This record gives sequence, structure tokens and C-alpha cells, in this order.
Amino acid sequence: MKRLTFLLLVLAGLFTPILHAADDGRVYELRIYTCNEGKLDALLARFRDHTCKLFEKHGIGNVGYWVPVDEENGSKTTLIYVLEHKSREAAKESFRAFGADPEWQAARKASEEGGKILARAPESIFMTPTDYSPPLAIAKTAKPRIFEMRTYTTNEGKLDALHARFRDHTMKLFSKHGMSHIAYWVPADKEKGAGTKLIYILAHDSKDAGLASFTAFRADPDWIKAKAESEKDGPLTIQPQTEGVKSVYMKATDFSPIQ
Repeated sequence: MKRLTFLLLVLAGLFTPILHAADDGRVYELRIYTCNEGKLDALLARFRDHTCKLFEKHGIGNVGYWVPVDEENGSKTTLIYVLEHKSREAAKESFRAFGADPEWQAARKASEEGGKILARAPESIFMTPTDYSPPLAIAKTAKPRIFEMRTYTTNEGKLDALHARFRDHTMKLFSKHGMSHIAYWVPADKEKGAGTKLIYILAHDSKDAGLASFTAFRADPDWIKAKAESEKDGPLTIQPQTEGVKSVYMKATDFSPIQ
């Protein structure tokens, strides 16, 4: 009976096979790949058939892989993914070993016989979880979800106030309005936004559900009050708001550990 219950929970997407505490010392890496026109499928095939398993072989943890939903955000050319490492030094050593692996070299060569896949060098941002980031659940759910990556850029000296607002108000209001928390991070390096940026990922039933949730959230009196109180001395994010708050709706790839 216990085995049957376990299997039913797995099939229903209610059992979380891997749960990582936000404070367990892991380092996360956000990587964004931009492909040449028509090469996204080749890139996804390379990850599906080779890259992901070679990452694991060399001690790199696969967290999630996504493609933007909207063309203006790169639906035809962009792969966004998150990795986890034991440390920055471990990441360096893992990528050194990965790059030297004959299997990777052969896979890369074969995948680029029809032309170079990437339009430019990958963007890499090392990140650490905030103190309010929930345990990272790496699991597939029974029902497909849409994910949203949001990047906030604060005015100088305002990041702590933004964290306080998320910790004390925003997160519980997100939950109230049907949004699911995946993780909240800050960049580790100043040139990538340490001290001024917050990067987080939410999950929604659909993009329309996400948009509806944010409409309800912004109209919530508790949010209006919390926002006003936190911004008595001026906006926390840079203005105009379209520059200070970036949103990218994404769908998980078929090989993404998080679905």
C-alpha cells in the first residue's frame, strides 16, 4: 500500500524527488544562449542528447531549461537555463573538465556541421539565493506550467528595502493571487548586478493566468499600502518601470528537470 501511494504521488506530481534548501551553500548559475536564426532546435537537441548528461558527469547540476514564450523575448533563438554548483571553484573545475571531454568535443563538432549554432558567447550570471528564497524543488508536475523570470534593477542603496518588501509582503501576496515561487537569487558579481539586482522565477498555470494574477496583485489594497510605505523616499527600482522590472514568460523544454 505504501509503495502504491508513493507511485500515485509521483504520477500526480505531488511528490518532490529533489528539494534543495536555499541556505545549503550551493551556487547557482543563470546562462542565456542566443542562437543564429534557425539553430535553436539543433541547440536543444545537443542539450537533450549530450550536454545535460555531460554536465552531470562533471558535477554540474541541471536545474531548469526554458525557452521564452514570446518572439520579442527570443522564442525562436533563445535558451535560458539554471545550473547549480557546489562552489564557484567547483564550477570552474567542472567546466574545464566538461570542455576537455572528448564526448563533448565530438557532439559539438557534429552539431555544428551545418553551421555555427550560437550567435554570440553565452551570458553567465552566478547567483546566490536570498534568505527568503524557498527550498528549490526540482521536479516535474503532472500539469504543464508556464514560468516567468523577473529581473529587478534597483536604485543605488535600495536593494535591502526591496528584499524587505518581498520578505514581509510581496511573497505572501504572490501566493494569495495564485503564483508559485521557484527561487529568488541575487547576482554574485558587481559587474552582473550584485547590490542592485534581484532575479527570481515564478510558475503559473498559463501566461494568461500569470497576467491575471499580477493584475489582481497590483490592485490588492495590502500591496498598494506596502508599496507606498516602502517608497516614501522614492521608487526602489530604476525608472521608467519598464527598465527597472523585466519579465520573460517561458516554457520548460522537454528535458528540463523542472517542469
